[in-house]
Amino acid sequence: MFMIYLTEKAMPLDDIRVVDMTHVWYGPWCTMMLGYMGAEVIRVEPPWGAIDRLSRSGVYGGVPYTFHHLNLNKKDVTINTKDPEGLALLKELIATSDVLVQNMSAGAMERMGLGYDVLKEIKPDIIYAALSGFGQTGPYKERKSYAMIAEAMSSHTRLTGDGVDPEGPPIEMAMAYGDIGPGTMAAFGIVSALRYRDQTGEGQMLDLSQIEIMTAFNPGVTLWQLGQTTPAEMRKQNPGGGIGGLLKTSDDEYVRIGVYSPKAVDQVRALFDDDEFDTEKLTAWVSEHTQKEVVDRFVEARLPVAPIYYPKDTCADPHLNARGMFQEIEHPRAGKYKAITFPFKLSKTQPEIQRHAPLLGQDNEYVICDLLGKSNEYYDELKKKGVVAWT
Repeated sequence: MFMIYLTEKAMPLDDIRVVDMTHVWYGPWCTMMLGYMGAEVIRVEPPWGAIDRLSRSGVYGGVPYTFHHLNLNKKDVTINTKDPEGLALLKELIATSDVLVQNMSAGAMERMGLGYDVLKEIKPDIIYAALSGFGQTGPYKERKSYAMIAEAMSSHTRLTGDGVDPEGPPIEMAMAYGDIGPGTMAAFGIVSALRYRDQTGEGQMLDLSQIEIMTAFNPGVTLWQLGQTTPAEMRKQNPGGGIGGLLKTSDDEYVRIGVYSPKAVDQVRALFDDDEFDTEKLTAWVSEHTQKEVVDRFVEARLPVAPIYYPKDTCADPHLNARGMFQEIEHPRAGKYKAITFPFKLSKTQPEIQRHAPLLGQDNEYVICDLLGKSNEYYDELKKKGVVAWT
């Protein structure tokens, strides 16, 4: 049984169909954003399942937790595109769609016989988004990439380490920001291309490179272009007048305090009745108080503070829960759990969770018979020949 949460609300993309040929994190996050906005997202996988359904750990209901996180609001069809009959079916699906998104290696679509020139023949106004690590052109276009590769080459990894110790090792960012950030930009690009098509009737190709997007997300690159220096060198040469940092409390927890503006610095010095109060003194004070005591003191004084959370703390946070950040849904194999909802609020078209992460091939019959108009007999033959999976 598939859990579907229906709504009568009109959504910005509810007249858009997306062929989702993505996997892992980068592409699935992009297409999930489109699904949240109302697009009919049809994930296309081989009959044996895409690689992002596999994991040695963190598996719930047969797929890893990341699959649940990145694939809400999608339908799923299995098509063996290595079979000529399967490839023909995929082309028929593309002909009925508005957008195609893929995050394969550069040149993979061309080797399948589905380059942009072919896609335009199938659907002249198609929006084709090619997501990759390094783009479809340039000397690095053949290189493989993951989030941490883009983070490393856009200097985020080095600068993150510098924030701890400029003389120490680089430190990787947590939880694949190098996928999620570029995936968000890809969704923005696709919506922009759809608006252009609304105005002109013309589709276009989007060439999205993780390393370029992550470079754009890094103000430290602009600092280098202007002054040939780094944030760590700048801080050493011109120590800031702020007070704060990541500080350990008496109960072995941590807080983050950030007092940077002159007004806020004056406030914290008045709070402690000490005109010379600085980060060193704050560190000593924090070490003598619990996390809750520190947070309560600074919140009451209306100064920036946060407890350092583990995921369990984030899930239990009363503010996030009051704002509807989590919604209980039921997955037919993983059971009930609280899924993360869309992360900002719209007064007219608030995105909602409509579907759990799809089971493999759960919408085969809908796509093959309803969308493409094939007979049930033909659909059964496709299953027998292995062109689509038995579901």
